[in-house]
Amino acid sequence: MTAHPLRLALLSAVLLSGVGAAAAQAPQCGGDFGQFLQGVRAEAAAKGMSARAIDASLANVNQDQKVLARDRGQAVFQQAWSQFQGRMVNKDRLARGRANLEKYASTFRQVEAQTGVPGAVIASFWGLETDYGAVLGDFDTLSALATLAHDCRRPEIFRPHLLSAIELVDRGYLRPDQMKGAWAGELGQTQMLPEDYVAFGTDQDGNGQINLLTDVPDVLMTTGKFIESMGWRRGEPWLEAIRIPAAFPFDRAALVNKEPRSEFARLGVTKSDGSPLERDGMMASIILPQGKGGPAFLAFPNFDIYLQWNNSLTYSLTAGYFGTRLDGGPAVDMGNPQPGLDGDGMKSLQQKLAAKGYDVGKIDGILGANTRAAVREEQLKMGVAADGWPTATFAAALR
Repeated sequence: MTAHPLRLALLSAVLLSGVGAAAAQAPQCGGDFGQFLQGVRAEAAAKGMSARAIDASLANVNQDQKVLARDRGQAVFQQAWSQFQGRMVNKDRLARGRANLEKYASTFRQVEAQTGVPGAVIASFWGLETDYGAVLGDFDTLSALATLAHDCRRPEIFRPHLLSAIELVDRGYLRPDQMKGAWAGELGQTQMLPEDYVAFGTDQDGNGQINLLTDVPDVLMTTGKFIESMGWRRGEPWLEAIRIPAAFPFDRAALVNKEPRSEFARLGVTKSDGSPLERDGMMASIILPQGKGGPAFLAFPNFDIYLQWNNSLTYSLTAGYFGTRLDGGPAVDMGNPQPGLDGDGMKSLQQKLAAKGYDVGKIDGILGANTRAAVREEQLKMGVAADGWPTATFAAALR
């Protein structure tokens, strides 16, 4: 699975400083595409990149309408979590993940010793993003980044990555013709964006190159360093399947509500096998991706790293759960959740909630954090379990 622009880092847009008159006159986004590229050329030159690398990188760049179409549609995240994870965390991917953890055990140990990031966490991203390097994507990276940087929706994000992609060529890491990947410009077996490739790329196998397309040791150490940079807490868990008692105050089951693990234990929450939770002060949140009748998880501070990688809860919870399975954890009880809304039904609900004054963000048919929070507020007003899971019954009652 290719990565998504939801994972893109939030960047400052200080793009014109010191790039010369040609860059200052060229549009930062929109307008004539050729003139836009001239601005990129001038900025890359001002950053010290060679004319050879700039020319080679931009020689065959063009606007890719397929990239723009992908950027405007994320329908996969309209799926219920059980459906999405059932497709992604399958027996084959689990088996190959465990085999790779064994095959590269020495490298994984080195990565964890240096970064604190367990092998199962890295392998979960590796498996979901590219099936362990089998599906790297076939979009031209430089054209994809130029297209998205020229598009005025998020140029402050994509222009720096376009410049970093040129830097990868300038450093000799990759040739332009090798730079094929996901539609949003990610490269390599864990789909690193060019700025992160430059910042964290490591020649772990010592062959004199940093190649995240083919050199697995480079991929694993680079990914570990990237995850570490986001604040990974060494030796701590990230996610755990749990059981919730029927009488639980479900309005407290929300990612934004962080409480000591001991408090959830006091309220009757147990491990998935019924054994007691640790009664300590480790902060955690409860995630009910499909409401009180479905699976339940305890999310720890390290789970925030998954949300930084991709802020879709559907993806992040799948990746986190996949990591627990690769780490030897049990399969979660999927329960018997009430059916949720389809994409059109969710859009209709979002429109109604927006009309009531809630900020649900984009009307996109995706059950995001803002929509869940609005649903929870309305459930509290209705006097029903405030689990943030909108059903057809809830949507009808909202009318």
